Amino acid sequence: MYVAVKGGEKAIRNAHKLMARDRRGDTNVPSLSLKQISEQLYLSVSRVMAEGSLYDVELAALGIKQSRGDLIEAAFLMRAYRTTLPRFGYSKPIDTAKMLIRRRISATYKDLPGGQLLGPTFDYTQRLLDFKLAADGEAPAPETQEFEKEEVMPRVTDLLNDEGLIEQDAPIAPDAPVGDLTREPLTFPAERDLRLQNLARGDEGFLLALGYSTQRGFGRTHPFAGEIRLGEVEVDFFMEELGFEVPLGTMTVTECQMINQFKGSASAPPQFTRGYGLVPGQGERKVMAMALVDRSLRAEELGEEIDSPTQDQEFVLSHSDNVQATGFVEHLKLPHYVDFQSELELIRKVRKEWQEKRNAAEQELVAEAAQ
Repeated sequence: MYVAVKGGEKAIRNAHKLMARDRRGDTNVPSLSLKQISEQLYLSVSRVMAEGSLYDVELAALGIKQSRGDLIEAAFLMRAYRTTLPRFGYSKPIDTAKMLIRRRISATYKDLPGGQLLGPTFDYTQRLLDFKLAADGEAPAPETQEFEKEEVMPRVTDLLNDEGLIEQDAPIAPDAPVGDLTREPLTFPAERDLRLQNLARGDEGFLLALGYSTQRGFGRTHPFAGEIRLGEVEVDFFMEELGFEVPLGTMTVTECQMINQFKGSASAPPQFTRGYGLVPGQGERKVMAMALVDRSLRAEELGEEIDSPTQDQEFVLSHSDNVQATGFVEHLKLPHYVDFQSELELIRKVRKEWQEKRNAAEQELVAEAAQ
């Protein structure tokens, strides 16, 4: 056994060396810098920051480089590093109404106060490979004029709220405790604050599939993209020793307000209901899927019948974490020799008993035929 263990350690060390070699690739090709990754692969960086529960562009770029582009592995690295960091306190809630907007669209109103800002998006491009990008000496990106919006841009949900056509946001007491999924394990039933935290760092592909299912009848949603915003918000931190808030800086976030139909109940009139999504960085697809799933998970709260997996919070929240899912799936690659040998002996024993019973039955049929 000791020899086997030592041999395994040597093999693992060699596997690490091979991984480092494969990660670097051809040494004649310049190595990727973290700045290149953060500037040119920002959508991947954003996903790693969201699913890694840590807003740090440079660390996310490092995780992507170290993991050879495996974004789930990079998110795993981010989470592992985050657990080593001390926590000095909690920042104040960000105010996305004061966002310095780079992109703001609505699928519900054509003419919005403040206007629609198309911003950076693939939505209006042809999905054709641009071979100019593969050529050497790529031309610099064209300069664009920056438009700084000084006027307040009211939310679409505020416009509906003025007519009483959408549910009110639930009031929250200033001293109400807020759950922290990074400090306490998830328990059920989970309140909406914890559900949103879970979805924000959940796997984008999983949430996308669930969001898609709600639109096909497996979640009782009839959604409209009320508003999607991308931009920078200021983060403030309350300093107890000073007695007032201080700005820590700005961060990029993407927010989605999804509007859904609601037939009403005995206590509530027919009105629109809300689904919400917010992630760090630029993650439009993620926040839309998140908002769809958030609304679907509110079925019990709204008195709707729960008949789809997307309405079952234990199913959704227990399986949305790609780091946990990866560990559970990939542990199957590890040695299970003893377990398999026991299963092997069991199946041999069962097959032997089955064969004996079959032989006995055949002999009985032969005996009956001979009579």
